[in-house]
Amino acid sequence: MYSVGILGASGFTGVELLRLCAQHPELSVSYATGDSQAGSRAASVYPSLATHYPNLVFSEFDLASALRCDVVFLCLPHEAALEIAPQLVGKVRLVVDLSAAFRLQDTSLYPRWYGFEHTQPALVKQAVYGLPEMYRSALAGATFIATPGCYVTAASLALAPLVKSGVIEPSGVIVDAASGVSGAGRALKQSSMFASVNEDFTAYGLLDHRHTPEMEQVTGAQILFTPHLAPMNRGILATCYARPKSGTTPTTPGVLAALAKAYAGEPFVSVSPAIPSTKATLGTNSVHLTARYDERSGYVVVLSALDNLTKGASGGALQAANVALGLDEQLGLSQVGVYP
Repeated sequence: MYSVGILGASGFTGVELLRLCAQHPELSVSYATGDSQAGSRAASVYPSLATHYPNLVFSEFDLASALRCDVVFLCLPHEAALEIAPQLVGKVRLVVDLSAAFRLQDTSLYPRWYGFEHTQPALVKQAVYGLPEMYRSALAGATFIATPGCYVTAASLALAPLVKSGVIEPSGVIVDAASGVSGAGRALKQSSMFASVNEDFTAYGLLDHRHTPEMEQVTGAQILFTPHLAPMNRGILATCYARPKSGTTPTTPGVLAALAKAYAGEPFVSVSPAIPSTKATLGTNSVHLTARYDERSGYVVVLSALDNLTKGASGGALQAANVALGLDEQLGLSQVGVYP
């Protein structure tokens, strides 16, 4: 049994990790911070935790307490993770960072896309990117994991195999994606209030969303990314458009076959002719993919659906942690969505 600490456990990704760890036979949460909720019982802030965590209290960060854990998940703002990770990596069995602080291999990109100077370039080189479907061998035995962004997970799993296998051109790729409101985090914002979100559908981050360079790093493609906010709690639906590789004439069955081959045996990826929906992935670590080739316009279209808090954040982090710890990759994670 591994002792787990969750730093930033009072936020949405933190409470999702608490939910998933409650279902995990090899992980036991012994330490959970939530500075804005320090001193509060977790079950008071989130009544959904009452049965499994009746006595868990959110605390302020204490390094000595974190160092007593075997596995520490960082559900913190990027700059806070950048400061705390060096104090933990190499001193506990595994650190899993859910922020973007260690995702980009080129640290010179951080000022432009994230607004801060990166001070730990050496630690970036130690971090293994936490997408098991693409980096499983590197994750085995890892001591430090950088969890992918939610939009990036959806787009990368849709596009990376097609770039790698030469089905699509790596330039001029378009990713049009919508996310539920929980992607904005728990903090109160005008843009995520009920009266703002309800009965609305809007784009944001035009031309400069911070997940863009991460998508390009993982897929090897040049990407124009436009995110949207949808009036739902959880979920991401990404629609990706790309030109076929020059000199090739793809077919819909051929593109679907390329995806199916790439994900054969993957427990959390479903490739099907059926159009994916966010509802079908609710509460799961699953990704649902489909693809089409449109002869009229000459575009390959790939659609990807997932739960932004599970596979897109906490579930993906737990899946990667399972691999790093040598555990069954599926422990604590569901493949079956909550419906209706």
